[in-house]
Amino acid sequence: MPAPRTPSARPRRGVLAALLTGLLAVSALLATAGTASAHDVVTGSDPADGATLPTAPTSVSVTFSDEPQGNLSTLTVVGPDGARHDAGPTTTQGQVVTVPVGPLPQAGRYEIGYRIISSDGHPTTGSVAFELTTPSASSAAPAGTAAAAPGTPSDPHAGHEAAPPSPAAAAGPDDASGGVPAWVFVVIAVVVVGGAVALVLRRRA
Repeated sequence: MPAPRTPSARPRRGVLAALLTGLLAVSALLATAGTASAHDVVTGSDPADGATLPTAPTSVSVTFSDEPQGNLSTLTVVGPDGARHDAGPTTTQGQVVTVPVGPLPQAGRYEIGYRIISSDGHPTTGSVAFELTTPSASSAAPAGTAAAAPGTPSDPHAGHEAAPPSPAAAAGPDDASGGVPAWVFVVIAVVVVGGAVALVLRRRA
């Protein structure tokens, strides 16, 4: 009598190979999707972050890795006195976001705060800064204007204007981290495909 034939292992190996191939394909797809949906990041600024300037700029700009969405970008410029010195609307041209700057009255650190809507739809906020060594010439008070004219009542509120919020406050909270990371989907895919492999092998045994 011929010996009973044992089931071939080839079908089982074929199913296993197909499932593993599918797992690798899903993982690669999710990894690519995670990279494609990454938030825009700063690639440069003018003035450069950390630069020291002898002359005050008339405008500042921040460049991003991709073009921000719509006309929703905002730049603010806050000086060492806590006051804002951006002097006009923020404009976007391609990947570059720009805002004009008024006279800078003090030497010191100026912070450029930004808030954009990234190309993936998430808000992105942050700041860069530069150091100014010489105030704007037009910000110096003309001689003889420091003292009030005799008999002129002084304004008790002069010089006490409330300072605008810092760039971080003006930009708002950074909720760019609200998206679900791609690795979560990769883990789910691994668990699902692994369970399918185990189920097929168990049925074939």
